[in-house]
Amino acid sequence: MSNPAKAKGTKYERDLVRGLAGFFAGRHGLEPRRVAQSGRLDTGDLHGISPFIGQAKAYRDIVAGLREGLDGAELQKVRAGEPYGVAFVKRPRKATGEGYAVLTVVTFARLLLRLRRAEAHLERHAPAEVWAAHVADSQAESITSLPAS
Repeated sequence: MSNPAKAKGTKYERDLVRGLAGFFAGRHGLEPRRVAQSGRLDTGDLHGISPFIGQAKAYRDIVAGLREGLDGAELQKVRAGEPYGVAFVKRPRKATGEGYAVLTVVTFARLLLRLRRAEAHLERHAPAEVWAAHVADSQAESITSLPAS
């Protein structure tokens, strides 16, 4: 690849896919993947993480990465037909798993309401052992890093 910045971004996208795929390892149907870019009709860099679409940025200027990543994710989620956009922003000189997954405040609020509503339905309507397993699984998840890519 002749453009070093583009090569860096492509590597970051590949590293994200590998790391997330290793973490999810087929859990809950999550299969992160890169998709072909579509220029003006771009639908995001990472798919297979529904209900999200992911936009990856590996900029030296992290503020620009945050701004452009979120702007892109918010636009591309609509094109991709997903309810939420997330910007994955690489931190300079840090491992892929130490980067940022950034949401707008509105996206965070919508996601939190969705989670709370789903948990309330689960607690109210599922057998007690299903709710107990959900709580235990959630408490047991202690993720400190993504698998090495």
